[in-house]
Amino acid sequence: MNKIMIVEDDNTINELLADLLSEQYEVIQAFAGSEALRIIETEKLDLILLDLMLPGITGEEFISHFREQSSVPIIVITAKAEMNVLANVLEIGANDYIAKPINTVEVLSRVKAQLRDHQNDRDSNSIHKVGSLEMDETTREVKVSESVVSLTQKEYELLKCFVEHPRKVFTKANLFETVWKEAYFGDDNTISVHISRLRKKLSEHSGEDLIETVWGVGFKLKDSE
Repeated sequence: MNKIMIVEDDNTINELLADLLSEQYEVIQAFAGSEALRIIETEKLDLILLDLMLPGITGEEFISHFREQSSVPIIVITAKAEMNVLANVLEIGANDYIAKPINTVEVLSRVKAQLRDHQNDRDSNSIHKVGSLEMDETTREVKVSESVVSLTQKEYELLKCFVEHPRKVFTKANLFETVWKEAYFGDDNTISVHISRLRKKLSEHSGEDLIETVWGVGFKLKDSE
């Protein structure tokens, strides 16, 4: 069953949406942006219904934060009808919006459409598997031997380089310019430190180093020939 989080500080609207959606979906309710941030740390969601005017942090701030770690669809529910506001939330990562006062038929229709499109995108090419490694770009979830590995954003982006090109040997310059998107001017130890941390996290689940050093050249996935 798909899991949907409703983030809305108006109790009446929140309960209305929860009652409407709970017949078909598992529903989690949040009444503030800060509460929603805590929930996404532990819950694997399939869709978020999000008000913009929230206590704690705004809906826009939540979207920006959430998009750093997930592409799960967000439908904004808002009384802000100005085109510049709607254009902005779509630009920073929302997938759709519904204007208040809400129409329940419209809500159900848009929720179904976003869940369907998201599943189609995920099924197409978002999951990469190399040996015991599995990376899901949709949820940004990484598994080693079926165990979930918690990575920072930079660690995730580094691993993505290796998984997408498992036969390639990456130089430090390759990795730095791809992940940090800045010119590489020499060894400042940044890459070495991040690779070391990434190796440690992966080896805790695999029992071996999955990233090997090619001396004098760079790094590559182990046994990926």
